[in-house]
Amino acid sequence: MSSELLMNVTPQETRVALVENGVLQEVYIERSRRRGLVGNIYQGRVSRVLPGMEAAFVDIGLDRAAFLHASDLRDIHQDDLPPSSETLQPPAIGSVLQEGQHLLVQVTKDPLGSKGARLTTHLSVPSRYLVLVPGGNGSIGISTRIEADAERQRLRDLVQSLSSVCEEAHGFIVRTAAEDVGEEDLRRDIHYLQRLWKTIRERAGSASAGSLVYSDLPLTLRVLRDLANEEIALIRVDSRETLQLVEEFAARYVPEMVDRIEHYAGERPIFDLHGVEDEIQKALDRKVQLKSGGHLVIDQTESMTTVDVNTGAFVGHRNLEETILKTNLEAAQAIARQLRLRNLGGIIIIDFIDMKEEAHRGQVLRALEKALERDHTRSQVCEVSSLGLVEMTRKRTRESLEHVLCEPCTACGGRGQLKSAETVCYEMFREILREARQFDARELLVLAAQEVIDMLLDEESSSLAELQEFIGVPIRLQVEQLYTQEQFDVVPL
Repeated sequence: MSSELLMNVTPQETRVALVENGVLQEVYIERSRRRGLVGNIYQGRVSRVLPGMEAAFVDIGLDRAAFLHASDLRDIHQDDLPPSSETLQPPAIGSVLQEGQHLLVQVTKDPLGSKGARLTTHLSVPSRYLVLVPGGNGSIGISTRIEADAERQRLRDLVQSLSSVCEEAHGFIVRTAAEDVGEEDLRRDIHYLQRLWKTIRERAGSASAGSLVYSDLPLTLRVLRDLANEEIALIRVDSRETLQLVEEFAARYVPEMVDRIEHYAGERPIFDLHGVEDEIQKALDRKVQLKSGGHLVIDQTESMTTVDVNTGAFVGHRNLEETILKTNLEAAQAIARQLRLRNLGGIIIIDFIDMKEEAHRGQVLRALEKALERDHTRSQVCEVSSLGLVEMTRKRTRESLEHVLCEPCTACGGRGQLKSAETVCYEMFREILREARQFDARELLVLAAQEVIDMLLDEESSSLAELQEFIGVPIRLQVEQLYTQEQFDVVPL
């Protein structure tokens, strides 16, 4: 499968699109005023310990305190043990942390909505092929995406041998990109990580509470480090300054990609290629059309994301069960792509169209799992539930595309719906009665949006006249252009 990376760089914003076979699959956005925090290491100060939740809030210099759970806390009394050891029980938070204590923490999840950043004290520093785990006691982990047993053993032995001569016994995780990589490349990575960790530790020794100790690479270089592989046929950059940085980074860490990097100097914006800009706009809609005529409805909430599959205009050619199967199979492919494109994470509930045959349900489930194999973010799909729903999870480390590009509607407060003009009129009548009973007013002035005033003067004019006669006070109407349909005021005069 041929893929391209398109990099659109401006002083305010950097965007990277991953296009596979001419179809947009993923979008990464980083704004200069709001860079992602995942991977950053801070000198934190414990601001509050919550024994009942086995957690603590840590000040790392952000607007909101970050969250550190006991399961993400490495016991400072067990530094000689690997942090990934599954035999260790999380330490009691109160026995390890006290308010005002300083500790080195790393961000694992960006602030999402009203939630602060998620932290860990199990630090890790990535490079092209490896991830260094400080104090890992020489433990070696291998990416699960490297499946061949012989290659896994080769990499384990090689990294074990290369790291054994290092001054400190750190742990290492071998990344997917290291598959079939030679000894010299791995040695270079290990030396680079050793030097980097030494620098981080020196900075941490003199850093004040709430200060940044280590920041991950900018988006363009981070994507090149994490996504560049033999499937990437071309990398196009529309900024000459960024192009130079990308070429220098590639020459040092990803030399096989140097010849595939080029400057895009076309008159059309780079994101107009392959319709990337249009696809981003479509990814903000609730409804996703399928080629067969069916469609998906995707709703993102605070706790989970729901996906509803509908046949729509698709009627099939043979029978209903075949129509449902074909729609569900197409939907499985589309859902996998939308999860990547919209960067949806957490709990995801998929309501496929009900299928009577067990074999068809298994077929759709396998199609979904296969489509998710190309996703760079880890996910887990469960069996079809008793209600016919597919439950799955997808790791969430950064905000979704919708949260990055949009904000809640000021009119509806993010509900997605407004009270009808009729509903607002009846609420207004009740408020007029309250005001008339509470105040001895000579006149009541009603301020409301144009749509509400129009209804009061038309469909509800007789009701307004009856109310005015009942309270014995004149009611004057005034359009307020800045009011939303739900807003109104009743002012006694």
